[in-house]
Amino acid sequence: MPTIYIAGDSTAAQKGGGEWPMAGWGEYLQQYASRKVRIENRAINGRSTRSFLAEGRLTDMERDFLPGDFLLIQFGHNDQKLEDPLRYTEPHTDYRRNLQVFIDSARSRDCTPVLLTSVSRRRFTADGEPDPEAVGLYPQVMREVAGETGTALLDLFASSQQLYRRLGAEASAELFMHLPPGARPNYPDGITDDTHFSQAGAQKIASLVAEALAQSAELKLLHPYLRV
Repeated sequence: MPTIYIAGDSTAAQKGGGEWPMAGWGEYLQQYASRKVRIENRAINGRSTRSFLAEGRLTDMERDFLPGDFLLIQFGHNDQKLEDPLRYTEPHTDYRRNLQVFIDSARSRDCTPVLLTSVSRRRFTADGEPDPEAVGLYPQVMREVAGETGTALLDLFASSQQLYRRLGAEASAELFMHLPPGARPNYPDGITDDTHFSQAGAQKIASLVAEALAQSAELKLLHPYLRV
């Protein structure tokens, strides 16, 4: 039974009960896979490539990797945090090097690394288009790293922006954590968050990930395990 590991940030991570109805897309990926593959979601809230590695989280994962497993790698949101030296990565240097660490780790253990561009924030330009800079330069740098290293790429930034464009600015808000004051006891003042997903949004993003996996010719060994 192969395992699909997820290394990433809060957009993918499992949420605690106090955060409900916030959800990460990694919580729903198993819905699009057979029981003959296991989803191991190791994404953690608030992490960048820098902090994930510094905390030894990839090292912990390496102890569990087996030949034939897959490692999905999705970061970028917290790598943007210029004000936080424990998380910030310069996209063309630190971020690029850190992605290479993840790739090398998986390959050295006969696992297949898969790069996922950052899922887009919900941010629209004045002309009503999803903002192409919603996660800065990080999606483009990840595309470049995928090409340079021959690593499978799922362009989640592009597919999520296509989803927001199709829904429009108003309807796409339902994918995110938008709650009025008093709607939930754990959010007494309400919340307007265009980065983190509602349960419906997380499930929809998980479906985009599954569809991209199923369409990737480089990941054909995984295709029999997918239900899309």
